[in-house]
Amino acid sequence: MKPRVQLVILSVMALIATTAYAGFEMTPAVQAELDKQKTVIATWVANPVIVNAVLEQNRKGPIAGMDNAKWKVTRRSDAIVTGMQTNSAGQFLKGKIEESKGLFSEAFLSAARGEKVAFFEKTTAYIHVGAAKFDVPFNTGKAWQGKPEFDESAQTYQIQISVPVLHEAKFIGGLVVGVSLTQLEKVAKK
Repeated sequence: MKPRVQLVILSVMALIATTAYAGFEMTPAVQAELDKQKTVIATWVANPVIVNAVLEQNRKGPIAGMDNAKWKVTRRSDAIVTGMQTNSAGQFLKGKIEESKGLFSEAFLSAARGEKVAFFEKTTAYIHVGAAKFDVPFNTGKAWQGKPEFDESAQTYQIQISVPVLHEAKFIGGLVVGVSLTQLEKVAKK
């Protein structure tokens, strides 16, 4: 495809992404529902399956030679990717996503250096150090909430929230969960 055609396609996609959810409004009811979901997700990170998976990854450290550029071209069928989906923490997250009946669109667990431990679906990045979704819980020990946006890896409009994974009151990792805007609005209206 010619560069000019690619540029036009990308521009149209960007316009659609920014205007498709222009009608979304962060009402007090929607924020209250998001706050409720942060509390729910905080219970997930207290589960021994999650804590132990992060502790184990922290002992190993990031995959040698893996960075975000290499991760981006790593296929979803690669053993590294499928291993993070099928490990005990990945299965735990899959169960929580399925239980949510569409409210949660993605979930991924990171270790202390920002590298992935487990996820529901392959993430866009392998290491999230430098992104607020990782840095805020890491530096403050508190939950973080993003803005409504189209998420490339989840292929949906969502708001990401993240909570710290703690062990003995110390940050050991973080869990990011994408909350579907469509489902969030429905739940908030009930």
